[in-house]
Amino acid sequence: MNGAIPLIDAQAALGFVVAQASIIEPGVYRTVYPDIQYRTLVPVDTSGSEFATSVTYYSQDQHGKADWINGNADDIPKAGTARSKFETPVHTAGIGYGYGWEEVGRAQMLGINLSTEDAAAARRASEEMVDSVALLGDESKGFTGLFNAAGVVPVAASTGSWTVDTDTNLIVGVLNQALLNVFNGTNTTSIADTLLLPWSKFNLLATRKMSEHSDMTVIQWFMANNLYTVQTGQQLTLRGVRGLDTAGVGGTTRLVAYRNDPQVLKLHMPMPHRFLPAWQSGPLRWDIPGVMRLGGLDVRLPKEVVYLDGI
Repeated sequence: MNGAIPLIDAQAALGFVVAQASIIEPGVYRTVYPDIQYRTLVPVDTSGSEFATSVTYYSQDQHGKADWINGNADDIPKAGTARSKFETPVHTAGIGYGYGWEEVGRAQMLGINLSTEDAAAARRASEEMVDSVALLGDESKGFTGLFNAAGVVPVAASTGSWTVDTDTNLIVGVLNQALLNVFNGTNTTSIADTLLLPWSKFNLLATRKMSEHSDMTVIQWFMANNLYTVQTGQQLTLRGVRGLDTAGVGGTTRLVAYRNDPQVLKLHMPMPHRFLPAWQSGPLRWDIPGVMRLGGLDVRLPKEVVYLDGI
């Protein structure tokens, strides 16, 4: 029939798809998705065996205090450590893409490249899943995330329900309170370097003046004068993020303060998303599977993570 697509050789079509995939994949993996949040919020660990069933780690606390003693005493004060063993399961997830007979045949006939859109969509979907697991966890796998980590007890903000009428000094006091809660909770050995705010509150502070006599917004003033920066001379990370407007107890707003360090928290991803070799899945279909292996977010030092609810 005039204009019909001729029959194509299945083996030649498979070779064509394989060659196209080798061109498509590097470009897809170079793409950065600006609204994927987890990569800048939590350390990601891709070490370890790709096919391990779990990741084991230890959390340690120490105790003991030096004191005055008699020179001939035999009751020397002793220090010690308490170690707890934890195991995080690792599970396999998948998302791939494929091409149909007409699409492959037309590309071969015209000498054009196959579309990259489906590959990019698969890669994007994998990043969205990791983002959700890292920040919110996954109840079906027993995972908790950065916004609802097991072992972190939420605290009600001393001044809550911020509006345009809330005293900005009281708001700044709550922000510094979050930093101090980490500082005091760790016996002054650590201080939070990251504050995450619900978008609604971040927008409020980014657009409201610190005072009627100042040209600085609340965020600008706080970034220059917060306790972390004043104490260490380093810049605090302050971000507005999705998901915190309803993450608090009873669906309230939640502020998260923590030290962004692998000693404190870590997302395990022993096998980052990858595309497997193309194969012919049916008489008119060629598929490129995509797989990854992912564990949950381990909060190893819960005292270095603080939740303030109802801000």
